[in-house]
Amino acid sequence: MSSTAPRVTHPHVAPRRDERLLRRRQALVVVLTFLTGSADALGFLALGGAFASVMTGNMVLLGLSAGRGEADLALTSGCAIVSFIVGVLAGARVVGSAQPDDPVWPRRVTWALVLELSVFVVFAVVWEVTLHTPDAGVHLALLMLSAVALGVQSSAIQRFGVSGLSSTYLTGTLTSLIAGVAARSPWASLRPKAQVLLALMVGAAVGALVALHLPVVAPALLIVPLVLVIAVSARMRA
Repeated sequence: MSSTAPRVTHPHVAPRRDERLLRRRQALVVVLTFLTGSADALGFLALGGAFASVMTGNMVLLGLSAGRGEADLALTSGCAIVSFIVGVLAGARVVGSAQPDDPVWPRRVTWALVLELSVFVVFAVVWEVTLHTPDAGVHLALLMLSAVALGVQSSAIQRFGVSGLSSTYLTGTLTSLIAGVAARSPWASLRPKAQVLLALMVGAAVGALVALHLPVVAPALLIVPLVLVIAVSARMRA
């Protein structure tokens, strides 16, 4: 006669594990937002005065350039917008759309970030090779590469299917945070929004300092955070 020990289930283990994964995902999005701030600072200060991710800002610059007759700014901001769109399209093809049975971090998000990393590696090579021979055409090409990469990143975050979660366009995040404060929402619901906004500002500050005083290491601000996020996300399972 044999007996089989009953299986003991722990109903609270899975929810706790999901909570840990959600916290880890939030931390990785914060890291990506730091990257975004750095890329925008580099683009604005060193690559022609336009942004790599803030497309509404670039649209304003495009309108201003048309009104003031500034062809160079029109070209720079217009190319950044087109490049970002190309990146969004490429990223969307890689990640697909959010699915009801998606894990906390779908594998295709990591694939898209690998694509983003490959674009930034090209950016880094061009940046370092041309660092001491500045050229407006090269700067425009670098800005376009950066915008493509951040377009890919934008699509990658969209795969999570979480309303308001972003690492690139954050005006809505700021609006949601202030509205939540006004409504006295719990801090736990406001913290993620505050974290990404702070990361954006810190990334921009660091990017500005590096662009002005230590440009040789500027690509590291884009590549190191991505490598970290890819390495951690590759180990995540839901």
